[in-house]
Amino acid sequence: MSLPPPEVSKVTTRRVWCDGATDIRTGKNYRAAALGHPKVYLQIDEHGYVDCGYCDRRFVLEGGPADGVDQSTLMDISEGGDPGHR
Repeated sequence: MSLPPPEVSKVTTRRVWCDGATDIRTGKNYRAAALGHPKVYLQIDEHGYVDCGYCDRRFVLEGGPADGVDQSTLMDISEGGDPGHR
């Protein structure tokens, strides 16, 4: 049995970034703290999603092949990972 990613963000571009604390640093839940991880840029490939290697947040391309799919059925793909090997 596979577990779903801890957080899924739907995006409209193939190039995304993650720092692990975007939701903490903005809005009404703002916390002036050094939370998160280094900012990394990720590229969504033909599978329609990519996972952050630090915090496991999954970025799903809206309208892509992974949009609307049960995320627990998809394997982890971090930047540089090859989902073709099992």
